[in-house]
Amino acid sequence: MKGSISDKLIKIIEDIDERGNASLTRLTVLKEWFEKPGRLVPFAVWIARRSAARKGRTKGEAGKMLDEARALAGQGCGKEKVSPNLDKRALENLYERMRDFQSEHRKQQWAVVRTIKNWNLLLVEKAFAIVLWYPDSPVHGYELAVAFAKNHAPKHGDGLNGPSRTKIMEMLSLIQVVEVMRSLAESSLAIFAGVRTTGSCCFHPRHCGRSRTGGR
Repeated sequence: MKGSISDKLIKIIEDIDERGNASLTRLTVLKEWFEKPGRLVPFAVWIARRSAARKGRTKGEAGKMLDEARALAGQGCGKEKVSPNLDKRALENLYERMRDFQSEHRKQQWAVVRTIKNWNLLLVEKAFAIVLWYPDSPVHGYELAVAFAKNHAPKHGDGLNGPSRTKIMEMLSLIQVVEVMRSLAESSLAIFAGVRTTGSCCFHPRHCGRSRTGGR
């Protein structure tokens, strides 16, 4: 079924309302959206900002790193969501500290798994990895979205249920902002290109006494 990314996310929300749960794989619809340049990094920065803001009562080193992450990711909106200006050296330094903080692994029957003490810290770490090394990887974007939105419920297990609904709504709002801002930016570039092509020194040649060709 074809449709916009907004329509597909709304359908997931409706299915959660109707059935109580939706499969995590439903979020694969985001992969196609992430393929277009300028979308994945703003999404990752927003996840980092959103997760760091959910610090709650987290204290100690974890709390300190979440505060640093929030400051680095910024707390603004609008253009900052679309074209975030980030200190990548500071980002990488904090990323390494977050990795070290949750570097413990334990053996299970079939694999060695990483022990996660703070899920919000992990989300920030994944988001920063996208900004630093995987800005063009829809797969990493999808994995981040799943990690952000999923919830474990006794009746359904890991899936999109309960608080997942609100998180998908938040992602939907962010996606709509990104698309509007990108559309405005592209329109501005098109207007500028038209001005350069015609040689006019202002947006309305009729109101301009001069042009690049020297005429009146």
